[in-house]
Amino acid sequence: MLKDLHDDDSPVGRILTRREAVILLGGAGAAGFLTLAGCSSGKPVTVANAGTTAEAGTAATSASASCVAKPEMTEGPYFVDEKLNRSDIRTDSHTGAAKPGSPFVLAFNVSRINAGTCTALAGALVDVWHCDALGVYSDANDPTFNTKGQTWLRGSQVTGSSGVARFTTILPGWYPGRASHIHFKIRGNKSSGSAYDFTSQLFFTEPFLASAYAQAPYNTKSDSGRRLNDADGIYRQGGSELLVTPSGSSSGYAATLNIGLSV
Repeated sequence: MLKDLHDDDSPVGRILTRREAVILLGGAGAAGFLTLAGCSSGKPVTVANAGTTAEAGTAATSASASCVAKPEMTEGPYFVDEKLNRSDIRTDSHTGAAKPGSPFVLAFNVSRINAGTCTALAGALVDVWHCDALGVYSDANDPTFNTKGQTWLRGSQVTGSSGVARFTTILPGWYPGRASHIHFKIRGNKSSGSAYDFTSQLFFTEPFLASAYAQAPYNTKSDSGRRLNDADGIYRQGGSELLVTPSGSSSGYAATLNIGLSV
């Protein structure tokens, strides 16, 4: 069994208060003011292959319909700037070998918050990385595994004119000490030329996980040691604002996460 992964609870950035993390549009009577949500100044960000975009089309909710500011969370120890501009992240970029697991299409609907309204944020670089079905990360050297040089379940996409970036991956498994999660980072440049960098994690509802983990290959690992959301210290810092319940079909799962940034 894997040991607890070190440094995965080191805080990065500022956690938005619940009052700050309000629904600006689409909520009945929702109103308020947002401070900067996960933005920072710095050197301009270079976006590789910026002409390649991932559009979810009708699969994603329109950015003008719902814009939600989410709390920023720890980056964790396993972010690697692979510069892998790809929508399907299931395979290793060197060998082409795919990681087994339930297919999962994940769309990020990214909006810019300005004066209480939301518009699609085009040109934002969205990075995604997470563990495999058994709780192991690629391109990492941990006391319990060494996967340096492998790139499965990592990749990035640039949001198009509708502010959407979409990934095809697998449902992540779990490892001791953490609730099941997916890491993501959104980067770009403000109109002033300074850079913004927003990092967080998304989580899954417990009934969904209980059902999904009863299937292969997840059921080859005992579920008795899995940490539930409410027992996860990082989740308790605002994870309820980052919960998804994927829809299922014969071909796998799909979910959309709406993100609003003041940039």
